[in-house]
Amino acid sequence: MTLPSTHIMIVDDDEDDRELFCEAVSLISDDLKCVDAHDGEYALQYLRDQERVMPRFIFLDLNMPRLNGAQCLAEIKKIEHLKEIPVIIYSTSNHQLDKQQTKELGASGFVHKHTDFQMLCAELKKWLA
Repeated sequence: MTLPSTHIMIVDDDEDDRELFCEAVSLISDDLKCVDAHDGEYALQYLRDQERVMPRFIFLDLNMPRLNGAQCLAEIKKIEHLKEIPVIIYSTSNHQLDKQQTKELGASGFVHKHTDFQMLCAELKKWLA
Protein backbone atom coordinates (compact mmCIF):
# COMPACT_ATOMS: atom_id res chain seq x y z
CA MET A 1 0.00 0.00 0.00
CA THR A 2 1.47 3.37 -0.96
CA LEU A 3 0.68 6.56 0.89
CA PRO A 4 0.67 10.11 -0.42
CA SER A 5 3.28 12.45 1.01
CA THR A 6 0.54 14.16 3.01
CA HIS A 7 0.71 11.37 5.56
CA ILE A 8 2.05 12.09 9.02
CA MET A 9 3.34 9.26 11.20
CA ILE A 10 2.88 9.14 14.96
CA VAL A 11 4.90 6.58 16.92
CA ASP A 12 3.62 6.21 20.47
CA ASP A 13 2.89 3.23 22.71
CA ASP A 14 -0.14 4.98 24.25
CA GLU A 15 -3.22 4.28 22.14
CA ASP A 16 -5.13 7.26 23.55
CA ASP A 17 -2.26 9.61 22.68
CA ARG A 18 -2.13 8.23 19.12
CA GLU A 19 -5.88 8.66 18.68
CA LEU A 20 -5.83 12.22 20.04
CA PHE A 21 -2.87 13.10 17.83
CA CYS A 22 -4.57 11.70 14.72
CA GLU A 23 -7.78 13.54 15.52
CA ALA A 24 -5.83 16.80 15.80
CA VAL A 25 -4.08 16.14 12.47
CA SER A 26 -7.43 15.52 10.76
CA LEU A 27 -8.75 18.87 12.03
CA ILE A 28 -5.72 20.79 10.78
CA SER A 29 -6.29 19.78 7.17
CA ASP A 30 -8.48 17.41 5.22
CA ASP A 31 -5.42 16.65 3.09
CA LEU A 32 -3.42 15.25 6.01
CA LYS A 33 -3.79 11.63 7.04
CA CYS A 34 -2.32 9.96 10.08
CA VAL A 35 -0.38 6.69 10.09
CA ASP A 36 0.32 5.30 13.54
CA ALA A 37 2.76 2.84 15.03
CA HIS A 38 2.55 1.43 18.55
CA ASP A 39 6.31 1.21 19.09
CA GLY A 40 9.67 2.00 17.56
CA GLU A 41 10.28 -1.49 16.20
CA TYR A 42 6.98 -1.55 14.33
CA ALA A 43 7.64 1.97 13.00
CA LEU A 44 11.04 0.93 11.64
CA GLN A 45 9.56 -2.17 10.03
CA TYR A 46 6.92 -0.01 8.36
CA LEU A 47 9.40 2.68 7.28
CA ARG A 48 11.98 0.24 5.90
CA ASP A 49 9.50 -0.93 3.27
CA GLN A 50 10.69 1.13 0.31
CA GLU A 51 7.54 0.21 -1.62
CA ARG A 52 5.68 2.73 0.55
CA VAL A 53 5.70 6.45 -0.04
CA MET A 54 7.20 7.88 3.12
CA PRO A 55 5.36 10.20 5.49
CA ARG A 56 6.09 13.92 5.34
CA PHE A 57 6.80 14.07 9.09
CA ILE A 58 7.41 11.50 11.84
CA PHE A 59 6.34 12.38 15.38
CA LEU A 60 8.09 10.15 17.87
CA ASP A 61 7.41 9.53 21.56
CA LEU A 62 10.51 9.12 23.73
CA ASN A 63 9.31 6.69 26.39
CA MET A 64 8.34 3.42 24.73
CA PRO A 65 9.08 -0.22 25.50
CA ARG A 66 11.33 -2.42 23.32
CA LEU A 67 12.86 0.45 21.33
CA ASN A 68 12.60 3.92 22.84
CA GLY A 69 12.25 7.10 20.84
CA ALA A 70 15.92 8.06 20.95
CA GLN A 71 16.94 4.60 19.72
CA CYS A 72 14.31 4.70 16.97
CA LEU A 73 15.44 8.19 15.90
CA ALA A 74 19.05 7.03 15.69
CA GLU A 75 18.01 4.10 13.47
CA ILE A 76 15.84 6.30 11.22
CA LYS A 77 18.77 8.65 10.61
CA LYS A 78 20.99 5.72 9.54
CA ILE A 79 18.63 4.65 6.74
CA GLU A 80 19.30 6.45 3.48
CA HIS A 81 15.70 6.84 2.27
CA LEU A 82 14.52 7.98 5.73
CA LYS A 83 17.21 10.32 7.00
CA GLU A 84 15.79 13.46 5.33
CA ILE A 85 12.30 13.02 6.81
CA PRO A 86 11.84 15.51 9.65
CA VAL A 87 11.45 13.69 12.97
CA ILE A 88 9.79 15.65 15.75
CA ILE A 89 9.96 14.33 19.30
CA TYR A 90 6.48 14.20 20.83
CA SER A 91 6.84 13.69 24.56
CA THR A 92 5.67 14.60 28.03
CA SER A 93 9.31 15.25 28.91
CA ASN A 94 10.40 18.83 29.52
CA HIS A 95 13.98 17.87 30.33
CA GLN A 96 16.54 19.99 28.53
CA LEU A 97 18.85 16.95 28.31
CA ASP A 98 16.21 15.02 26.31
CA LYS A 99 15.86 17.96 23.92
CA GLN A 100 19.63 18.30 23.53
CA GLN A 101 20.28 14.58 23.04
CA THR A 102 17.52 14.12 20.47
CA LYS A 103 18.65 17.21 18.57
CA GLU A 104 22.15 15.73 18.43
CA LEU A 105 20.63 12.51 17.05
CA GLY A 106 18.94 14.49 14.28
CA ALA A 107 15.52 15.49 15.60
CA SER A 108 14.04 18.49 13.82
CA GLY A 109 12.09 19.65 16.84
CA PHE A 110 10.45 18.83 20.13
CA VAL A 111 6.71 19.07 20.82
CA HIS A 112 5.44 18.72 24.35
CA LYS A 113 2.35 16.51 24.67
CA HIS A 114 -0.54 18.72 25.69
CA THR A 115 -3.50 17.51 27.71
CA ASP A 116 -5.51 20.39 26.25
CA PHE A 117 -6.73 19.39 22.78
CA GLN A 118 -6.80 22.96 21.42
CA MET A 119 -3.20 23.52 22.52
CA LEU A 120 -2.19 20.29 20.79
CA CYS A 121 -3.90 21.42 17.58
CA ALA A 122 -2.17 24.81 17.76
CA GLU A 123 1.24 23.21 18.32
CA LEU A 124 0.82 20.72 15.49
CA LYS A 125 -0.43 23.43 13.15
CA LYS A 126 2.94 25.17 13.53
CA TRP A 127 4.57 22.12 11.95
CA LEU A 128 1.90 20.93 9.54
CA ALA A 129 0.16 24.02 8.16
